[in-house]
Amino acid sequence: MRVHPTRLTLRLLPMTTTDFSCERCGNCCRIPGEVRLLDGEPEKIAALLGISTDAFIQSHTRLTRDRIGLSIIERKDHSCSMLDSDGCRIEEAKPYQCRAFPLDWNYDGWEAICAAAESEL
Repeated sequence: MRVHPTRLTLRLLPMTTTDFSCERCGNCCRIPGEVRLLDGEPEKIAALLGISTDAFIQSHTRLTRDRIGLSIIERKDHSCSMLDSDGCRIEEAKPYQCRAFPLDWNYDGWEAICAAAESEL
């Protein structure tokens, strides 16, 4: 199921379940929105991709909407540019925002697109 919410209300409180296990379906990687990079993450991702940090920043990021950080660019269909047919290209250096979803942060309705949540319901 593809969801394109116009406004997401983020919840920053941890979920009550601790047995969540991501199934790597990639559905959360197809939701419109920024994938913000924290300090040190561009360097880790660039090293994994075998390119310089400058090359990674120039080719794979953009300035965030609030203009205070970097975000991985999205494709025209709003999917993450690091997502390919085999899943996340940067799984070993995945940004915190991606690793933390949905246990550390999520939004109303996330369960509808998450294969792991669907299997646990």
